[in-house]
Amino acid sequence: YCSDGMNSRKWSTIEVPSQWELQGFGEYSYGRWYTIKGAKPPVETGIYRTTFNIPAKWKDKQVTIVFEGVMTDTEVFVNGESTGDVHQGGFNRFTYNITSKIKTGKNDLEVKVSKESADKDVNAAERKADWWIFGGIYRPVYLEAKPAVNIERIAVDAKADGTLYADVFTTPLEEGYAITAHLTPVQNDGHSMKPQSQSLKVGNEHAVSFRWENIEVWTTETPNLYNLELTLIDKEKKKVHTFSERIGFRTIEFREKDGLHLNGTKIVLKGINRHSFHPDGGRTTNKEISLMDGKLIKEMNMNAVRFHYAPDKHFMDVCDSLGIFVVSELAGWQNAYNTEVGSKIVKELVTRDVNHPSIILW
Repeated sequence: YCSDGMNSRKWSTIEVPSQWELQGFGEYSYGRWYTIKGAKPPVETGIYRTTFNIPAKWKDKQVTIVFEGVMTDTEVFVNGESTGDVHQGGFNRFTYNITSKIKTGKNDLEVKVSKESADKDVNAAERKADWWIFGGIYRPVYLEAKPAVNIERIAVDAKADGTLYADVFTTPLEEGYAITAHLTPVQNDGHSMKPQSQSLKVGNEHAVSFRWENIEVWTTETPNLYNLELTLIDKEKKKVHTFSERIGFRTIEFREKDGLHLNGTKIVLKGINRHSFHPDGGRTTNKEISLMDGKLIKEMNMNAVRFHYAPDKHFMDVCDSLGIFVVSELAGWQNAYNTEVGSKIVKELVTRDVNHPSIILW
């Protein structure tokens, strides 16, 4: 249901993910509207309603709903109950724990989206710019089910010498838990890396360190990648939860009065600014578009890319696999977020992308 503009004030259907303007709803607007005296941006809101099913085997799981990107203020209801605070900011992944709000079988989902934010600084940071300013759920939405005791996220620093340090964030753990680390080359040539394990302390924030021999390092010419599996083991030696992440081993250094070094070799950056945008879907893109853009960057003999905001996750994956340095940037280069909202968005930006070996700067 769109409040104003094309096909407004009536219930209809829409593809998700999409920008609602490209699906025939609302009003098109360009971000430089403020250069026209007396002009105002369109401020329509959209209400999305759908249902989803929860299987019986999820009864004891922790269930989270994940939004990869919505423009711009988002309020979520499950079975008529609010899932939490309104999310502000259109370029970042956000989640809600809905375990206590769901039931086995059919569940109702309602999402209210405001194209313009209620926070003027968010609008200034993201929407007063030289691009089309859209509305809607434009990136994927999905459910994530984990055991009640689980690894929530990890932050990995994998060096060229094969050492790996990781911050591991879990649900609260009692005494006796351990974690095992298993490493496998993405391009598996038959050799396996010896699994390692380490005990964890009571609590929910842990630091672990491992080291493997004969690591193939990540570079822009040889973007070697590994699948890292961290498995949570309880005191009865049972596997509780496995968290998987694709990583690369590389050492980044910025040497004073010298420059950038990767694995001890001095690097010259040659790059471009890229937008998450395509004529067919606006900011709704796909892996094929990301791969096409990544290959184009490499074909132009460039080795680096930056953005004015968080790109799609699949473009980050392409940068890892093709060997493209990433300078990850928060929106608001021309008008800053305020500290309250901006600090939340910084956390969303970093926690989503921290394990990509392609990132050299934030």
